[in-house]
Amino acid sequence: MDVGKLRTLREFADRGSVSEAAKALSCTPSAVSQQLRALQAEVGLVLTEPDGRGLRLTDAGSALVSRADDVLAAIDRAETELDTFRSTPRGCVRLAVFPSAALVLLPGLLRQVDAVDGLELDVRDVDMTPPEVPGLMADFDVVVMHRDEYAQPVASERLEVLPLLREPLDVALPPDHPLAGADRVELADLAAEPWISVDVGFPVDDLLVSLATRTGVRPRVVQRINDFRIIESLVAAGHGIALLPRYTVDTAKVLCKPLAGVRAARNIEAVIRPGAPDRRPAVRAVLDAIRDEAAQFGEPGA
Repeated sequence: MDVGKLRTLREFADRGSVSEAAKALSCTPSAVSQQLRALQAEVGLVLTEPDGRGLRLTDAGSALVSRADDVLAAIDRAETELDTFRSTPRGCVRLAVFPSAALVLLPGLLRQVDAVDGLELDVRDVDMTPPEVPGLMADFDVVVMHRDEYAQPVASERLEVLPLLREPLDVALPPDHPLAGADRVELADLAAEPWISVDVGFPVDDLLVSLATRTGVRPRVVQRINDFRIIESLVAAGHGIALLPRYTVDTAKVLCKPLAGVRAARNIEAVIRPGAPDRRPAVRAVLDAIRDEAAQFGEPGA
């Protein structure tokens, strides 16, 4: 089997469409389709089938993608074998991290990476939902994601999930709120309050929904804004209350109170290809540095 065709198959599997795979490979959709057909002819099995206007993998195609990962990983090992003999990791590691994690982890992480000669870090802040994470692995070596602690972790034989941090979520109140003097607040005490949340599908809003299911209290969401700094300003101005992550909130602007009687937190996790730290010392070094930064804030994620 031709390695180039296997790469094309994996790009199609990662990105979900011929057109997106073509963009990633800097070629035309027609060229991707030809590669897939040629690979299908080589193996003698149907690898893709029509799905609406596009294509999807057959069971045989999915099985071959898993094996393609092994083959391409072996090639990566051969290409980076010299790195394993160096005393320090070298090369560029591509990292995607959601914005509020970048706020607390990135300054120290970059400081650690800068101290290692020959190691580079290419960072992108990506406002991601958990279902988007597998697709991001097509472009990044490490993805730092977050999820509602009640939600299931990302599940895939082609991905490895490493816990970094469990970050509690507190209720942010304006400084003159009637509950400002309370040590903790009950969700029921906030039933009539206007809430400011993030977009539907993002972990903090998922947790708000989870809490509503567990307590029977349905928060009334009046605004949806993904930038926590904007949310803080709106809460401080008295436009509503919000559920915000404990380690990134600006307590000079708002009062933060733990919720009484319920667990409220998000799990922050690193996602990699299985075996990536063994194949590339640079990835291992970056993961170790991310763990060091996360460990300064509290308990690892579940």
